[in-house]
Amino acid sequence: MNHPVRRPVRRPALVTALALACSVALTSCTAGPATGPGRAGTAPASADPASRPDLEPFYGQRLRWTDCETEGYVCARLTVPRDYTDPGNGKTFVLPVARAAAGKPERRIGSLVYNPGGPGAAGVQSLEEGMDEAFGRAARDRFDIVAFDPRGVGASVPALTCTAAEEEEEGTDEDDAAAEDVAPLHPRTDKERTAADEGARAAAEDCEQHSGDLLRHVGTEDAARDLDVLRAALGERELTYLGWSYGTSLGTAYAELFPRRVRAMVLDGAIDPSLDWSQRVLSQSAGFRRSVDDYADHCAEIAGDSCPADSPDAIRALIERLYARAGREPLPVSEDSSYAEYGGMDATAVLDAVSMAMYTPEDQWEPLSRALAAADAGDATELGALDEEEPAEEEPAPEDSGEDGPGDEEVTPVDNEGAALTAVNCLDVPHPRDLDAYWDVLPRAEKTAGVYGTAGVTAELTCRGWPSGGRTPHRVDADGVPPVLVVGTTGDPSTPYAEAVSLADQFPGGMLLTYEGMGHTAYGRGDACVTEKVDSYLVGLKPVRPGATC
Repeated sequence: MNHPVRRPVRRPALVTALALACSVALTSCTAGPATGPGRAGTAPASADPASRPDLEPFYGQRLRWTDCETEGYVCARLTVPRDYTDPGNGKTFVLPVARAAAGKPERRIGSLVYNPGGPGAAGVQSLEEGMDEAFGRAARDRFDIVAFDPRGVGASVPALTCTAAEEEEEGTDEDDAAAEDVAPLHPRTDKERTAADEGARAAAEDCEQHSGDLLRHVGTEDAARDLDVLRAALGERELTYLGWSYGTSLGTAYAELFPRRVRAMVLDGAIDPSLDWSQRVLSQSAGFRRSVDDYADHCAEIAGDSCPADSPDAIRALIERLYARAGREPLPVSEDSSYAEYGGMDATAVLDAVSMAMYTPEDQWEPLSRALAAADAGDATELGALDEEEPAEEEPAPEDSGEDGPGDEEVTPVDNEGAALTAVNCLDVPHPRDLDAYWDVLPRAEKTAGVYGTAGVTAELTCRGWPSGGRTPHRVDADGVPPVLVVGTTGDPSTPYAEAVSLADQFPGGMLLTYEGMGHTAYGRGDACVTEKVDSYLVGLKPVRPGATC
């Protein structure tokens, strides 16, 4: 079974701490007749961006489908304005799109567009890797499953990057210097805090240097406008959408901008847009801390004899021991490990590896257990490899793209998930410029979530000098949207259940489906109850009753 792509990416330890996959992210034709329960009336024509003459070339597109490289899928490209306030300036993004055809075309309802998470996950790659199998049979039979690479992500042209190609291949003197220091999970001294700030500023400056012209144009609100252009290009009068993790922020933004163009919307692994940066960090960090406790408590049930110790308390002690050891000196790895150039795994890297293994316990807890035991015995190579994926082949994308749309040349996907994650998160959520504001949060973070909290706060330093977007923390404003289905997992590490409860309450007529379980998100992980309720809503617009639980 292929699971939704909703994992954070590992990043060099000095610059970042806890990989915050989603915590600080937030999101034609006139809408058609009412079809969903509780739908408000049709929006006036003046509210339709497609009526703007300067957007007509984009809303008037029709996708030209050709076979993807992977058999069974077709691909196309969508052109969107880089700046929606000045769409005629000739600067655009060209976004890859992919489609898996409905299993029963004679009963096809339309297109079901999804976002797999991130921010920074490439939708087209996820679909070609079999993401359509994460959807229930009923949904796959009745919908074309459609994915796209958001602006700046993956094979988008242009695409974000925060590292020059030669630096990626050869490393830099700064990397060598970083490897000599051990980044603490809780910077307490002036020296430690200065180093953390300098590392964060260097990361931000790298992004500004290599992608400065793009950084102000990759926010979730612009991506939601792109989603509406895609809806029109697909020939859909209304959008049927499913978003996992960060995809819930994209869906929420779309619902706020285009409430009467929503047919059905599922938001699984919710992010609460009313939280400010520090509230989001504390919420997610506490979620990871609880999940690591769950791992210790339930390891024997899921990982069996692979557990690294013989009791929950002993497992917790082992993990804390590794954090302490790595905080003094990087844990040794083999010379072919990606961590070898940093001198081994420091405490931040160890914490990232443990945290990311909380996403899918059924798949990750057994290899995590073996890796922890090996690291405790003196070899962290296996622990460092847990979050590694086969890197994508990189090919420099054109610097710009014209208004007339893409050509026929192939564009190689770029592995820029880390750059996109930082860029979108920092742009979407305002962060304080004052350095002391971050240090002031550290005691509360430590009390709430221990080292997961302090590391999470430190990771936010990169956003301190980032370009500001126009969004601020707010409750959902989507009058006229039909009932939206929010799915929350009680033991979700990355998007805590409380945020799902809050988001469902903020939507007018919002519905909450609770999955009692562990791991990140619920739909697509094999639970028959979740699959049936979500598919019944997507296909037949069947409401989920209050208090529904799987």
